[in-house]
Amino acid sequence: MATATGAMAATSRAPIPAAAAFPGDLGLGRRRAAAPGWRAGGRRLRASPSARRPFVFSPRGVSDSRSSQTCLDPDASTSVLGIILGGGAGTRLYPLTKKRAKPAVPLGANYRLIDIPVSNCLNSNVSKIYVLTQFNSASLNRHLSRAYGNNIGGYKNEGFVEVLAAQQSPENPNWFQGTADAVRQYMWLFEEHNVMEFLILAGDHLYRMDYQKFIQAHRETDADITVAALPMDEQRATAFGLMKIDDEGRIIEFSEKPKGEKLKSMMVDTTILGLDQERAKELPYIASMGIYVFSKDVMLRLLRENFPAANDFGSEVIPGATEIGMRVQAYLYDGYWEDIGTIEAFYNANLGITKKPVPDFSFYDRSAPIYTQPRYLPPSKVLDADVTDSVIGEGCVIKHCTINHSVVGLRSCISEGAVIEDSLLMGADYYETEDDKKVLSETGGIPIGIGKNAHIRKAIIDKNARIGENVKVFW
Repeated sequence: MATATGAMAATSRAPIPAAAAFPGDLGLGRRRAAAPGWRAGGRRLRASPSARRPFVFSPRGVSDSRSSQTCLDPDASTSVLGIILGGGAGTRLYPLTKKRAKPAVPLGANYRLIDIPVSNCLNSNVSKIYVLTQFNSASLNRHLSRAYGNNIGGYKNEGFVEVLAAQQSPENPNWFQGTADAVRQYMWLFEEHNVMEFLILAGDHLYRMDYQKFIQAHRETDADITVAALPMDEQRATAFGLMKIDDEGRIIEFSEKPKGEKLKSMMVDTTILGLDQERAKELPYIASMGIYVFSKDVMLRLLRENFPAANDFGSEVIPGATEIGMRVQAYLYDGYWEDIGTIEAFYNANLGITKKPVPDFSFYDRSAPIYTQPRYLPPSKVLDADVTDSVIGEGCVIKHCTINHSVVGLRSCISEGAVIEDSLLMGADYYETEDDKKVLSETGGIPIGIGKNAHIRKAIIDKNARIGENVKVFW
């Protein structure tokens, strides 16, 4: 698809919202088992004969399902620290990452990618959250401070979303060298928190997950590390860490982004995850989602003693922990998940929310809403326009045009006669005044937005882009 980018500008400052109330622990006592069985897709794989009180749990990660209850004790708000990794330079998403970090890329008309893991944390009662950033972090830092800068932990002031930027110090003059190195450089801060687990997340994935069930599975199996996993097809398998598991869900082999014969050797019978024979043939690999739960003492030991020079979790720490005999468990996630690592994946993920009757990912889930920066924009104005199978953001002005199967970002201005098809418009950071538009008209300039009779098809239009009259942008 085509991409068009425009100049970036700071958004107008908005008041910070009052603290919201987030779901808490259900108050149920935690049930323990010596070595619980592992069940996927409703099918029990094996129960340990030595278990005094067998407990079968289902490692499902659909947060709007109320069929099962979590019983964390102590609850996640006091015992878990969330650590979201801001990602690298995002070269595969360029030019969208030319002036912003990957997690700051706009998503779904009103949101940014970073809103997904932060919202999942808040909906899972994980209210202590750090976001580690390095590349092009100004836009990301600004969004986080405006969206989550207020006290999110109630009157006790226990919750926070705090940005930790890469920095040089007398002990370490280098920037972040990878995911594990980023955590290691701030371990002095993380270990001050009196928590049981570290929840390691990526800032550029699109999914909805109840981390309380993830953490409960970690505790129920007495795991040192738990890795979120999902079945994967061969075409995409080379982009992920792949694993083999035993019938209790324990990872016995892990390979990061294998190719050739190594890739073939990681093929498994995924009916063990509850897939039927047909789907198991389509999805013959078990892939890591890059989401981990580490017991606190295990993380400290791995990064400081066992692998003090390791830079990456997926390629070094997780395989190394498996090799030295640590209990590394897999947790099956059975919902929608997308790694927004490429332009194609980003485009498909955004247009996927327009699918009917059921979108790939829905922002309309009252049990697990996605939060973002409050902008207090007016409702979108649609004047004699033909809009079908599309999502329209806040504060848009749409006049006498046609929009089909598209996502239109906030503050978008679309003029008469324009046709938008199968496209993603990111919108604008600000409105231009009538005086601004008059000056532009007199000097031959083009206002922000889509001009009269323009035709946009299968394209991504970046924020603040200026598309003139009668322009055609096709892929």
